[in-house]
Amino acid sequence: MRVKCVICDKIESIEDDSPQAKKLRNRPIHTYMCNICHERIEERTNARIATGNFRLYRSVNEEDEW
Repeated sequence: MRVKCVICDKIESIEDDSPQAKKLRNRPIHTYMCNICHERIEERTNARIATGNFRLYRSVNEEDEW
């Protein structure tokens, strides 16, 4: 399966039988990001977390409150 990175527009091939390919086929909301872009975002996010000024807002479910 040919996929295109949403950030850098790089075209790559992934196996048709992989779980990631299945997600991309069955749920169009899922997007593909190449490994280089994924690692770059991870590094920058971790750097922002290390500054102490980063807050991660997550939705609270009823199950989490118990």
